[in-house]
Amino acid sequence: MAVFKYKAINTQGEEVEGLVDAVSEKEASGLVVAEGLKVIFVEAQKIKATSKNFVISFGSSVKTRDLVIFFRQFSVMVSANVAMVQALKIIVEQTESIKLKMLISEVADEVDSGSRLSDAMSRHPKVFTGFHTSVIRGGESSGKLAESLTYLADEVEKDYDMMSKIKGAMTYPAFVMTGLTVVGVVMMVFVVPKLTGVLTESGVELPIATRILIGLSDFMQNYWILIFIGAICAGVGFKYYVATPKGGYVADYVLLKLPIFGKLFQKIYIVRFSRSMETLISGGITVTESLKVSGEVVNNKVFAKLIKKTTEEVEDGSPMSSVLSTSKLIPQMMSQMASIGEKTGKLDMILGRVAQFYQREVNTTIDNLMTLMEPIIMVIMGIAVGTMVAAVILPMYNMATA
Repeated sequence: MAVFKYKAINTQGEEVEGLVDAVSEKEASGLVVAEGLKVIFVEAQKIKATSKNFVISFGSSVKTRDLVIFFRQFSVMVSANVAMVQALKIIVEQTESIKLKMLISEVADEVDSGSRLSDAMSRHPKVFTGFHTSVIRGGESSGKLAESLTYLADEVEKDYDMMSKIKGAMTYPAFVMTGLTVVGVVMMVFVVPKLTGVLTESGVELPIATRILIGLSDFMQNYWILIFIGAICAGVGFKYYVATPKGGYVADYVLLKLPIFGKLFQKIYIVRFSRSMETLISGGITVTESLKVSGEVVNNKVFAKLIKKTTEEVEDGSPMSSVLSTSKLIPQMMSQMASIGEKTGKLDMILGRVAQFYQREVNTTIDNLMTLMEPIIMVIMGIAVGTMVAAVILPMYNMATA
């Protein structure tokens, strides 16, 4: 079965577009006409409709923003008592992402064929994570699917907003540092050789800073191809290394040890863990199952290892807080709060409070970073430019006054 894109005119005389699954163009046209539309054109798409290849090729590239919009629209429609399959098909028509459009269409077909929504989504794990399917499964079991979808939409949106704020805070320094790097390379390859040519020909003894600058400039001039190839190889090698279990663990560990940023990421992972645990437990999921799912949600292998150890201890009968209290990754306040939640039977509510507290901490840290980033960058620029100027101008001044 293939996918066909169509353009048609509805009963109100408006042009509409959409996708339809069919064996042939003729069948696709018939399906469009059966919906009460007048066909303008139908054309085959290159994407397959039923496809495990769809998940492999396209699943991982669905944007988080599109997923947030999907969950929000879906939760609103189900809360308004729109039939599930009908709601999914309406969203297919409104979704801009062709990849997500195809995936939702597959989920709608599976649900229409009798599958549970959670089971249909679980077949696309690169897009719908264990957290998503667990929350939905809890809603299906309790008969509160609409509430679960609304809660899930809120949680996904919160995480998206938090990561968007972090990316926004890093955009300015990343842009400036990239610009500095480009300008520095141009200076070293094209400008510095002309400025230092006179110095090298004069035969005078040059300061160590000047000799280093000239040597670095000569190296970049003569071996720029090797530097370029080496940078690409290093980037590719790092990417593949991080993709391995050991490499990913090392990278996540280093991330947590970075100055300033390490504490920020630690708080982000605590927010994710606490928020996902709260959502799952309040949805009727057991603590051990919630821990297993939360290990995937955190998206850090160091935290995932700790959560896995916690899960094993809880399965053996130990309280969750006893394991968390022995880890340096978990603040003492959180482990104490978790202990209170376990003793009072209100673990989900306590973890929700913890998530709110550390969310405020994350926001404060980001705001402070954005305030401090500009003067820090200015200082770095001043040191870099001052060093380069001193290395070139000071010898010239000495020659002129000699």
